[in-house]
Amino acid sequence: MRPEGIDFEMYPPFEGFPKKGLTFLRQLKKNNKREWFEQHKGGYETMVKLPMQSLIAALQPHFHSFAPEFDVNPKRSMFRIHRDVRFSKDKSPYKTHVAAHFVLRGKPKGVEGSGYYLHIEPGEVFLGAGIYMPDGEQLKAIRKALAEHPDEFLAIISNPALKRTFGKLEGDRLQRVPVGYEPDHPMGEWLRLKQFFVGKSLAAEKCHSPRFVAEAAKAFEIATPLVRFLNEAMK
Repeated sequence: MRPEGIDFEMYPPFEGFPKKGLTFLRQLKKNNKREWFEQHKGGYETMVKLPMQSLIAALQPHFHSFAPEFDVNPKRSMFRIHRDVRFSKDKSPYKTHVAAHFVLRGKPKGVEGSGYYLHIEPGEVFLGAGIYMPDGEQLKAIRKALAEHPDEFLAIISNPALKRTFGKLEGDRLQRVPVGYEPDHPMGEWLRLKQFFVGKSLAAEKCHSPRFVAEAAKAFEIATPLVRFLNEAMK
């Protein structure tokens, strides 16, 4: 089903992310100031924001077929262009990429659960899935699931389609197996992980084609067993 209260007809069919959109992002990188952005905001709205929302709307029917529990919403799924500069030495007010995060219905974008990520910037398109910044309780729950369901987890990450599409499972690691597990635990390699995600970089030119929708959707579908395993663990 499509999200309630969203008029998908207001978003034109996705014909490819426009090259002018990447040009705008390049210009923004050189002129990352509020005055410049306000003068060129119309370009952002028409060449970056609306095409990204159309891409999200085009992905929604695909998600409905393989992960209907996820919120794929042109308004909610897209990240704002404004940077949070409160704790950053870099006070540039705007991001120089455009991105979306697909999370379980009712969850906020960010770190609360396992989901899907799509990122477009000059020179690169990135597709990702999993959880990037789990908190302490989430890590405990995931590690417990790894220890209790090792065969299920290993079957997911060794799936040929997942490895062919994304490569290996990524994430920073502890130097030692965490407290509470034997140092020689058979799942020690995975228990040491502090992040659980897969990612795939593509040439930026890929996003200019309408076929990008199907390519991105297929990659996300392949990653769905991993996404679901992590979310089940954190329930």
